[in-house]
Amino acid sequence: MATPTIEKIAKSNAGASTASGQAAETIMKSGAEATESGAASRAAVQDLTKAYQELATKNAKNLTAAIQGLSAVKNPVEFMQLQQRLIKEGVEDAVSDSHHIAQLTTAVFTAAFEPVKKQIEAVQKI
Repeated sequence: MATPTIEKIAKSNAGASTASGQAAETIMKSGAEATESGAASRAAVQDLTKAYQELATKNAKNLTAAIQGLSAVKNPVEFMQLQQRLIKEGVEDAVSDSHHIAQLTTAVFTAAFEPVKKQIEAVQKI
C-alpha cells in the first residue's frame, strides 16, 4: 500500500505531466499561426529595409542638391538664405523620416513577437 506522501507526489506529477502535455499541444496548434506571423515578420523587415534604402538614396540626392546650391551662391545673403532653407527642410525631413521609420520598426517588432504573445496567452489559459 502506498503512503499518503507518495500518492500526493504521484498525483502531483500526473497533474504536471497533463498540464505540460496540454501546453505543448497548444503551442503545436499555434505553430501554423507562428508560420504565418513569421511571414508577416519577414515582410515587415523587408519594408523597413526598403525604407532605409530609400532614405539613403533621398539623403544622397539632397546632399548633391545642397552642394550644387552652395556652388551657385554668389554673395553672403544668398548663402544665408540657402543655409536657412536647407536647415528648415532638413529638420522637416528628419522628423517625417523618423516617424516613418518608427512606424515600420514597431510593425517589425509586433509581427515578430505576436506568435510568442499568443503562445504565452494560450499556455496561461490552461
